Amino acid sequence: MPIRRDAADTQRQERWAATRARVGSNVRRLRLEADLTQEALALESGLSRNHLIELEHGRRGVLFERLEDLAVVLGVPASTLLD
Repeated sequence: MPIRRDAADTQRQERWAATRARVGSNVRRLRLEADLTQEALALESGLSRNHLIELEHGRRGVLFERLEDLAVVLGVPASTLLD
């Protein structure tokens, strides 16, 4: 059975938060390296700008399909966003 974020144990919540922060930081770094605005990356990847902002700040996760969409626009393998 899937676990809701607020129902997970503290250790798991912290691990998820660290992953969101790492992915968001990688997306932001690569976006800036590619000289893309948040709006441009959002439009090209199919995410809303608000979702992208929340993602870059580590406050929101992203489906793996969208992770792949972001990676394609940024010109990197999706695994790079997780590293």
